[in-house]
Amino acid sequence: MDFINKLNADIKEAMKAKENEKLMALRAIKSEILLLQTSGKNEISDNDIIDMLQKMVKQRKQSAEIYQKEGRTDLYEKEMKEVGFIMQYLPEQMSDEELEKAISEIIKEVSAMSIKDMGKVMGIATQRFKGKAESKKIAEITKKLLNQ
Repeated sequence: MDFINKLNADIKEAMKAKENEKLMALRAIKSEILLLQTSGKNEISDNDIIDMLQKMVKQRKQSAEIYQKEGRTDLYEKEMKEVGFIMQYLPEQMSDEELEKAISEIIKEVSAMSIKDMGKVMGIATQRFKGKAESKKIAEITKKLLNQ
């Protein structure tokens, strides 16, 4: 529960500094954690929290994309700021180069030869890079490497 203590401290700090946008994002995280706790799970693991944070980032990016298409730059910027605040609680994201190198190693490990082996590679990669890379990015790079 160290994560929750850090989150609560950050909420207090944002309140004192009157950072309303940050406060809203942090409260959204806390709300999602409370929903997880009341969902009937006995113990919330770090992986559960990482999954939840990734889901929140994905939702906000999708919303931001829609706002951008509709020409609503004010809402787009708000969503992207929230993404930034939430990303601070995720492990450091891997660069494309690091991810490509790591996926190449997994392809060698499982002896993947074609796109038909993508499932094997994705299964291992998504577990190994949980929280460090988006599944969409992993799939994109895996497909690129298997098509070479």
